[in-house]
Amino acid sequence: MTDTALLVIDMQNDFCPGGALAVAGGDEIVQGINALMAEHENVIFTQDWHPAGHLSFASSHDGKAPFEMTEMPYGPQVLWPDHCIQGSHGGQFHTELEQDRAQMILRKGFRREIDSYSAFFENDHETPTGLDGYLQTRGISRLLMVGLATDFCVAYSALDGARLGYDVTVDTALCRAIDLDGSLAAMTAKMKDAGVTLI
Repeated sequence: MTDTALLVIDMQNDFCPGGALAVAGGDEIVQGINALMAEHENVIFTQDWHPAGHLSFASSHDGKAPFEMTEMPYGPQVLWPDHCIQGSHGGQFHTELEQDRAQMILRKGFRREIDSYSAFFENDHETPTGLDGYLQTRGISRLLMVGLATDFCVAYSALDGARLGYDVTVDTALCRAIDLDGSLAAMTAKMKDAGVTLI
């Protein structure tokens, strides 16, 4: 359908087993995503793309460890291991992902001072990535989302998409979660409340 886009979120080496911020089973969904891409006319990838020393990295804060919380000007922020650094192997897409199918690759998290989970907005929920405008000009109103991680970048993208008026579906079989302190259950409930369809 020409009004539908498949959004493949952050299928990068650092989020797969062996990576700096590995999601358990993250590599198990690659072939399923490849098969799904073959069924869709419109395919968009997102790519986490951090400069070295990004302020969401625990290593940028003295005495802080990965997965601790800190306060940023835009609110609470999880501190992560260094990951998806621009130009690094970890920042590249999984080698088995069929990258030629992507019509657009949206990079996010490239501003040192602010993290970006959602494909639509950075973590201040105000700074746009430009994806909404791209979808509007292409006449796309329905989104199917897959990728990593269910409870962070996928969920935040789904919530923002629904808030912007898109018909959003998340294929949970082709996602994997970090599940940090119950984050999967919490974000699943938020997605359902926002009208996101989970399949």
